[in-house]
Amino acid sequence: MADATRDPVTGRETTGHEWNGIEELDTPIPRVVLFFLVATTLFAIGYWLLMPAWPLGWTYTKGLLGIDQREIVTRQVRDAAAERASWTARIGSASFAEIAADPTLMRHVRDTGRTLFTDNCAVCHGGEGKGGPGFPNLAAGSWLWGGAPEAIAETIRVGINGTAKDTRTSQMMAFGRDGVLQREQVLAVVAYVRSLSGQKLMEAEQARLPAGKEVFEANCVACHGPEGKGQHDLGAPDLTDAHWIYGGDEQSIFNSVHGGRQGHMPSWEGRLSPTDIKLLSLYVGTLSGDGK
Repeated sequence: MADATRDPVTGRETTGHEWNGIEELDTPIPRVVLFFLVATTLFAIGYWLLMPAWPLGWTYTKGLLGIDQREIVTRQVRDAAAERASWTARIGSASFAEIAADPTLMRHVRDTGRTLFTDNCAVCHGGEGKGGPGFPNLAAGSWLWGGAPEAIAETIRVGINGTAKDTRTSQMMAFGRDGVLQREQVLAVVAYVRSLSGQKLMEAEQARLPAGKEVFEANCVACHGPEGKGQHDLGAPDLTDAHWIYGGDEQSIFNSVHGGRQGHMPSWEGRLSPTDIKLLSLYVGTLSGDGK
C-alpha cells in the first residue's frame, strides 16, 4: 500500500474512509478479545456436551455427565425431611426439661422456633417479641399466664379470649364507664397503681394515695393480689414492674381503669402441630432469657 494510505502520526494503514479530514485507521481486533471469543466458544461446546442443555420438545439432551438438577433437589429435600424428622420426633417425645438440657435440641429450637415465631407471632408481638401497645412484651419476663414452657404452650394452644372451647379467659371491667367507681376514685386508684411501680408522682397524686389504696383493696386485689403482683391463673398483670401492655403513664392507666381492657390471642391448636407448639413455646422462653 502507498505511503498516502498510512496515518502520518501512528504509521498505521487506513481503511480509506474519511470524515471531515479524519481518516479511519485499519486497527486489528485485540488478541485478548479473540482469546475470550475462542475460550467462550469452547466452554459452550463443552457445556452442551457434558450438561443438560438443549430442549427437544418432549425432553432435553441429558449430557455426558448425566446430571439432573431436579433429581438433586428432590434428594436434598428428602434428606432434609429425614433429618428434620429425626430431631422433631425427639422433641415430640421428650419433656420440656429434657429438651432444655440438650444443647443440640435447643439449637433446633432456636433456629426453627424463630421461623415459626416470625411466620405466626411477629405480626402482633414484633420480630424480637418486644410487643407494642396492646400486645405483651415476651422478652421482658413479665408473664400474664406464667413463663414456664408448659404454661406458654397451653396459652399458644388455647389462646386468650378466643374461640377455643377451653380458651384462657381474662377481662378487666370498665370501672368508670360502668359506674362502679366515680371519677375521683378512678384518679385515686390510678395514682396508687403508679406508686406500686415506683413512678414519680405529682403532689396532687401523692395526696390521693390513701384513698387510692382503699379503692385498690376494695376492687383490684381479687385479680392483681394485695401487693399488685398479679396472678397467673387469672392472667392479671403484675402492676409493680415497669412492663405495661397498654402504657404505664397516668392517662393510659386512667383509660384502662375507666374503660376496661380485654386482650385477644387466637388459638393455634389445629393450625400448628403439637410439636410446633412445643418448639414455639420453648423459643418464646428464650426471648426473656428463661430458656437456654
